[in-house]
Amino acid sequence: MSRAFVDDDRDESGRPRRRFDLPPRDDPGYDAAAARALLEAARDGVTGDAEQATGYYWGDAALRAHVEAIGKEAMAAGDERLEQLAARFLR
Repeated sequence: MSRAFVDDDRDESGRPRRRFDLPPRDDPGYDAAAARALLEAARDGVTGDAEQATGYYWGDAALRAHVEAIGKEAMAAGDERLEQLAARFLR
């Protein structure tokens, strides 16, 4: 099949994949950005897209400290949904 008829920007259900604005992987802030991307994707129901984009899976221990910090920020900001997602990630 010609590549002209293949849409690599769609998942198996046909919906467009979400794109994430992440720094380069060797950037010191990459893990924090990846943690935030996973949580925001979970809020939108597209965790798999974030996992694919970041290279981390939901609940990855390498992101624990970043997710804890995001959870605290969410609590201070009154963002109950993000706080709930951070707690779920940390289980």
